Amino acid sequence: MTRQTTRKDSDPGVPEALPRILIRLREEVGVEYIDRLWVFPPFRRGRREQGLVAVSTFQGDEDRRGMLTVSYRAEHTGKGVTVEPTLTDQGEAPPDRFPPVMRGVVQRAAEEGGEAREVDISASAQKFEELMEEFDDVFIEAPES
Repeated sequence: MTRQTTRKDSDPGVPEALPRILIRLREEVGVEYIDRLWVFPPFRRGRREQGLVAVSTFQGDEDRRGMLTVSYRAEHTGKGVTVEPTLTDQGEAPPDRFPPVMRGVVQRAAEEGGEAREVDISASAQKFEELMEEFDDVFIEAPES
C-alpha cells in the first residue's frame, strides 16, 4: 500500500453528506419518480468531500428515463457541516443506455477509484427507506435552517 492510498483511506470526509443528498432527492424529485440511483465513491480530503449521485427517473413513458445528477461539496468545520448540492437535468434516454454511460463515468474517474453503486429504487418508498437505514440516525438529521 502506498502512502497516498493510506492517507486517502484514512480521510474521514463528511459522513453526513450522502444521507443529506438522498433526503434532498426525496424532497425535490419524489421517490415515486426515482427508478434507480448510481452512487459514486466520494473524493475525500480530510474533512472535505466531493461526490456525485446519478438518478434515473420515470418520465411517464416506459421507453424513456430522465437523468439527473447531484454533485456536491461538503465540509466539516468548527461551525458545523455544510453540504452544497447542485442538481442538474442531464436529459432523457432509453433506460438501457444508462449502465454503459455510468461505466464510462467510472472509467474517466478511475484514478480516484471505485465503481458506482447501483441502487434499484423502482419508485418504492420501502426500497428508499431500506437505503436510508444504512446510515446512522445522527447523519440523517436535517441541518437546521
